[in-house]
Amino acid sequence: MFGAPGAPASANTGGDRSGRGTMDDAVSLEIIEQRIDYRFQDRAPLVQALVHASISPTRVASNERLEFLGDAILGAVVCEHLYRRFPEELEGELTKIKSNAVSRRVCAEVAIDLGLADAVQLGKGMGDRASLPQSLLAALFESVVGAVYLDGGIEPARAFILRSLSSRIEESARLGHQQNFKSVLQQSLQQREMGTPQYVILDEKGPDHAKCFEVCVDLAGRRFPGCWGMSKKAAEQLAALEALVELGFVERADSGEVRLLPAA
Repeated sequence: MFGAPGAPASANTGGDRSGRGTMDDAVSLEIIEQRIDYRFQDRAPLVQALVHASISPTRVASNERLEFLGDAILGAVVCEHLYRRFPEELEGELTKIKSNAVSRRVCAEVAIDLGLADAVQLGKGMGDRASLPQSLLAALFESVVGAVYLDGGIEPARAFILRSLSSRIEESARLGHQQNFKSVLQQSLQQREMGTPQYVILDEKGPDHAKCFEVCVDLAGRRFPGCWGMSKKAAEQLAALEALVELGFVERADSGEVRLLPAA
C-alpha cells in the first residue's frame, strides 16, 4: 500500500534524546513517545507534529503538512483493516463504519486519551490546553500519525493507528453494521401501533469538544433506562437498544449480540 521511507521502528539512534528542546511548558518528547508507544529515530517529525500554526514562523513549518499526510495514512490503514476485518460487508456499510471510526470527534478523543495536547506548542491567543477545539485536537492526532510514518514507515504507523482506534472501530461496527437500533425501534413501534419514541437528554459531561451524553427513550410518558455515549447519536442508539430489550422486541445475548424477535 505504501513504501517504507524510514528505518525500522525498533531503531533507537539519532536525534536529541533530551526530549525538551523548545517545548516550553509542555511535557517532554520522551513522555509523548511513551504515550504513543513508539520511539523515534529522528525526532524532527515529532517536533513538527506538535507545532500549531498559531506559533509557527511560517505555516510550512507548522504541523499542517503532517496533518495532510497523516489523514491519508489514517484513511488507508483503516480502510484496509475494515476490508479484511469484515469480509462480508458491502462498500456502503464499510464506509459507515469508517466514517464513524475516524471522525473528527473520535480523532480528537484519541488525542485527549494520549495526552497530545500536553505537548502541542501554541500561540498566546489559543487559550488553555484543557479547552482546545476539536478540530485542533483531531489535526494533532493526524499529524502524529504522519510523523510516525515518516520516521518508521507504514508498519509502525499501522500499529499506532490500530492501537489507538481498534476499540472505536469495533464499537462503530457494532452500532453501525449490525443494527440501526433507532430505526428498529421506530419500525417495531409502528407495527404495533404503540406511538413514536422521543429521545431525552438526561445529563451531559465533559468539555465542549469532548462531551458525553446520557439519553433515554420516552414512550408516551414511560421512560426506559438511560445510556451514556460519546455523542448524542451514539447515546440514542444505545438507549433505543435498551428500550427494545425492555419491550421484548429483541433478545440480547451475554456476548452482546442482539436478535430481533418476531412480532407477536
